[in-house]
Amino acid sequence: MDELMELMKEMGIPYAYDHFAEGESPDPPFLCFLLPGSDNFAADGRVYYKISEVRVELYTDIKDVSAEQAVEAVLDRHGIFYEKSETWIDSEKLYEVLYRFETEGLQ
Repeated sequence: MDELMELMKEMGIPYAYDHFAEGESPDPPFLCFLLPGSDNFAADGRVYYKISEVRVELYTDIKDVSAEQAVEAVLDRHGIFYEKSETWIDSEKLYEVLYRFETEGLQ
């Protein structure tokens, strides 16, 4: 988990695990990250290789290419293969750019 925290710091954007406490989220852009699942390698009822799914969510109030580039530069620098998607959250009036990737040993 320490490595993931270092990645988040390197991005230079305020962040929290899963969500900010109510009323404490900073002005956009900001990041939330979470470990929603795993894709472990197992045999004989034992986990031999732990692989965690990671989601990094970038929230912006406008399309912010520079914030996206900051996130992607860190992922690229560390050789992390990621998938990216984007959606507008009308109820929050925010864009969410979602980066999904897997990493080993974070569980």
